[in-house]
Amino acid sequence: MKIACISFTQKGKEIGEKLVKSSSEYYIIHHFSNDEIDGGIKSILLFLVMEYDGLVFISATGIAVRFMTPYIINKTVDPAVVVVDDEGIFSISLLSGHIGGANKLAQWVGHTIGAIPVITTASDNRGIQSVDLFAIKNNYYMENMEDVKDITAMMVNGDTIGFYSEMDEIIKYDKLLLLDNLKNKNLNVQGVIIVSSQEQIDHTYEKHCKLIPKNINIGIGCRKGIEGSRIIKAINYLLKNLNLSPKGIKTIGTIKVKEHEIGIIEACRYFNCPLKIFTIDEIKKVEQNFSKSQFVKDTIGVYSVSEPSAYLLGGKMLTGKVKINGITLSIAKEAKYG
Repeated sequence: MKIACISFTQKGKEIGEKLVKSSSEYYIIHHFSNDEIDGGIKSILLFLVMEYDGLVFISATGIAVRFMTPYIINKTVDPAVVVVDDEGIFSISLLSGHIGGANKLAQWVGHTIGAIPVITTASDNRGIQSVDLFAIKNNYYMENMEDVKDITAMMVNGDTIGFYSEMDEIIKYDKLLLLDNLKNKNLNVQGVIIVSSQEQIDHTYEKHCKLIPKNINIGIGCRKGIEGSRIIKAINYLLKNLNLSPKGIKTIGTIKVKEHEIGIIEACRYFNCPLKIFTIDEIKKVEQNFSKSQFVKDTIGVYSVSEPSAYLLGGKMLTGKVKINGITLSIAKEAKYG
C-alpha cells in the first residue's frame, strides 16, 4: 500500500520521517509537511486521496475529519485514514477500517512508533470476523454492501447465522450453522451468508448477503483477429445460460499460439482476470479426453483448445466445446457443489 503521511508540527514531522524510514514492501510511506507545501496540505489533498491507498494524519482527530469530509464517498472506495497525535501516544483507525485496511495500518503505525493502536469497529473488538474482511481475505466479490453490513451487524448482536458455500473456507463465528442446501429453510437462523458464483440462487431467507467466489475457469479458442467485444459477448451469453456470474471468473486459458490475440487479452482485462497460456505439449497430454477437430489439428498442432484449457485450469467441466461465431468456449468450475 502506498501511504501519504501528513504532518502539521515539528514533532509530527519527526514521526513522519520515522515512518518513512520504516517503509516496507507492504507499506510505502511518503511524508508531506503542511509548512513545506505552497497552499498547505489542503491544496494537494485531492491528489493525495486519489493517488494513495491510505493517509496517516499526525494531528488532532478534528483536523483529519474536517480535511477528509469532502472526499468521503463510501466504504468500498474510501482510502484508509489513520490519525496519530503528535506525541505519538495513540494510532487511531478513523476511516475504512476493514476494506481500506485502516485497522491494520493503525496497528502497524502503532508498532512502528510505539503508539497504542485504537480500533473501534465492533466486530474486531468482539473477536468476530466481519463479512467484508472474510470476503477480502478470500477474494470474494460482495454483491451488495448494505446486505454485508446488515449480516455483520447481526453477528455483532449475537444472532445465529446460516452459512452456505460452494467453497471450503468458513467464516469464523461462534453462532454459525453450516447449511448444505438453501431449499429447506432453517428456522434457527436469523440471517444467511451465501457464497456462490450462481447468478440467481433460490432461497427463502429474508436477511442474507451474497459473496461471489472466483471459481469459474474458461478455456477459449478463436479465429485470428476476433474483436474483444465479440469474445466478451460470447462469454456473457454462455455464463448467463449456465446461471453463472461473470464476477466469478477466475482465469481464462488458451494455447500459446493465441497468447497475443488482442481479443482474448481485451476480454481478460474486461473481466479482470489473468490469462493462462498452455503449451502444445500440455494440451496434447489431455486432448484425447475431448472432442477432436482435424482442421484445428492441421492449423495449430492440437485437436482442441478450449476443452483441454478449461480442464487444465481445474474444476468440474460444466460444458464441452461451445461454438459461438468463430469462438470456442468451455467452462469448468471449482466448487464442492453448485
